[in-house]
Amino acid sequence: MLMWKLTPKTVLLLKKLGQELMEQAKEVASFLYYEEKMNVLVEPDVHDILARIPGFGFIQTFYSQDTSDLHERVDFVACLGGDGVILHASNLFRDAVPPVVSFNLGSLGFLTSHTFDDYKQDLRQVIHGNNTVDGVYITLRMRLRCEIFQNGKAMPGKVFDVLNEVVVDRGSNPYLSKIECYEHDRLITKVQGDGVIVATPTGSTAYSTAAGGSMVHPNVPCMLFTPICAHSLSFRPVILPDSARLEMKIPNDARSNAWVSFDGKRRQQLSRGDSVQISISQHPLPTVNKSDQTGDWFHSLIRCLNWNERLDQKAL
Repeated sequence: MLMWKLTPKTVLLLKKLGQELMEQAKEVASFLYYEEKMNVLVEPDVHDILARIPGFGFIQTFYSQDTSDLHERVDFVACLGGDGVILHASNLFRDAVPPVVSFNLGSLGFLTSHTFDDYKQDLRQVIHGNNTVDGVYITLRMRLRCEIFQNGKAMPGKVFDVLNEVVVDRGSNPYLSKIECYEHDRLITKVQGDGVIVATPTGSTAYSTAAGGSMVHPNVPCMLFTPICAHSLSFRPVILPDSARLEMKIPNDARSNAWVSFDGKRRQQLSRGDSVQISISQHPLPTVNKSDQTGDWFHSLIRCLNWNERLDQKAL
C-alpha cells in the first residue's frame, strides 16, 4: 500500500517524446498546479515549450545530465504515453525511485493500467491516498543492476538499472553467438545461438515471452533466463531465484564479438574477454495500481495479449 509520511508536494510529469501529447501534458500540469497546489517538474525539452505559453510560468525543470538527486526532489512521477515512458522513468532514477502512476496514451500499454479519462480522480487518489477508505495499491517492480567488465575490470560509467531485460546477442555478425554463462562464478552453460535474454518478471511479458519464456507475475522474486534461437533441441528457458548473480562472458575463442542492450537501448559492443554481470537491484520501481497487483496484471494479459481468448464450449 502507498502511505505518505507527508503530503506530496512535487510531481515529475513525463510524456512521450515529440510534440504528441503536449495538450494532455498541459491539461495535467494545470490541474496539478492550480487545483492540487503541487510543484510540477518536466524534462528540459518540454519545459522550453511550456514555459513560453502564458499561464505556464509555474513549470519547473531539472538538469538532465545529472539526475542523481532527482529522487530527493520528486514525490511521485506521472507518465503520459505507453510502456516506453515508464522505461524512461526507470532510466532517470539510478537509485531510489518515487511511485509512478501511468496513463495509457500509447500503442500497447501493458504497464499503463490507468486511462487518461480518469486522470483527475486517479491523481487525487494518489495525492490523498492516506485519506481514502480503500487506500492505494502499488506493485514493487524489481530491476536488474547490470555492470560491464573488460578483462575482469569494471568499466567506469557502465552501470545500468534495467526494468525489462538485458539482451546479449550476435548483432549483425554472421556467426552464432558463443556466450559463457556463470552463476556465482560457476559456469552453468554456454549459449550458442542468436543470444540470451535475462529478464525481470516485469519484462517477462516483453521480449522474453516472444522468445518462448514464461509469463511471470511482477510480485514473484526471480529472474528469467531465456535463450534466443538456441542451436539446440534441449535448451529450454529457466527461472532463477532473485539471489542469483549472473555473468555473461564472451570467451576468447568466440568467432566474433557480441552486443548488449539494456531495455532495448544503450546498445554497445562486447569484445572477446568482456562480460556483463547481472544481479537484482536494491531499488525497485513502484507503480501505482488501478485496482490491485493481480487484477491489473491479468487485465493487461487479456487486453494486450489476448491471453486465453477463445469461444466458449457449447453445452451438451
